[in-house]
Amino acid sequence: MKNKITKEIHYTDSIHYELEQTARLMKMLTVQLFEKLDIQLSLDECAALDLISVKKEICQRDLAKLILKDRANTGRILNTLEKKNLIERFIDTKNNRLVKKMVITANGVKTLQEVSEKIKTHLESATPAVSHEEIKKVQEVLKNFRIDLEKIVHIKI
Repeated sequence: MKNKITKEIHYTDSIHYELEQTARLMKMLTVQLFEKLDIQLSLDECAALDLISVKKEICQRDLAKLILKDRANTGRILNTLEKKNLIERFIDTKNNRLVKKMVITANGVKTLQEVSEKIKTHLESATPAVSHEEIKKVQEVLKNFRIDLEKIVHIKI
């Protein structure tokens, strides 16, 4: 028998590992940046506020799916945003059912703009060796990858 030399494939050699590690490092960087810049929002609060600003009158369940948090955690995030006067919540109907919806307040818009201005330069400096075109391409590929994953991952929210 001939000896076959085969390269053993490890999880740490996969795209999944690279994505996971990159996401973890990016989250760590952003948390550190929020602390350094004294931003009075958590990363989750900022993400939720940003989505609420884009998705007009989004319901709590849809927001939970977008931020990948269960409804209880989403509710806590929304309670904090509401206490800070960054959002307003109200009851509406969707498919003949009562649902909690929310909108961003003028104070929320102002806060989101201030946060965006503070972090923009710092986050851009995190990837100086990557061109704008490469970043756009990576975003496109990751979005398509995420859309494919959403089709097969069962999200319990």
